[in-house]
Amino acid sequence: MDKEKEFEEAVTKVLELLGEDPKREGLIKTPNRVAKALKFLTEGYHQDPEEILNQALFSTSNDEMVLVRDIEFYSMCEHHMLPIIGRCHVAYIPDGKVVGLSKIPRIVNVYARRLQIQEQMTEQIADAILGTIKPKGVAVVVHARHMCMEMRGVQKINSTTVSSALRGPSNF
Repeated sequence: MDKEKEFEEAVTKVLELLGEDPKREGLIKTPNRVAKALKFLTEGYHQDPEEILNQALFSTSNDEMVLVRDIEFYSMCEHHMLPIIGRCHVAYIPDGKVVGLSKIPRIVNVYARRLQIQEQMTEQIADAILGTIKPKGVAVVVHARHMCMEMRGVQKINSTTVSSALRGPSNF
């Protein structure tokens, strides 16, 4: 049995455990849709951030900060598999190399599209940029809403979590 079919059967079982009828009209295609959605939402496991960044590295004499801000992302918390929705800001100070601007949001997606915690994702983005571009410094700030905190548990709607990762000189 292939993985997609096995996944669909697992979703069917979950629907049954919830007391639903997986054969009712609105749910017939749900197992397939959930399997496809989760495959897409976790595609970051199958992407190499170093390969993405190395596709667009350019020499530069610029040594001033480059900032890509308001990069929208969504992820899923690894504890409840509920959405995390936020924005990421990435800044770095070049040291002879810059990267194509579109590669920064792609790196955010690589790490966001995994089961994740925000703090770890923030550090992974910073470390990938530091390790590949080798800038003088990098800063990543993420602010996000966590549905595991809004839809269940404490139920605090619109609360935001902010995390940061700073790499490089202390004056960055």
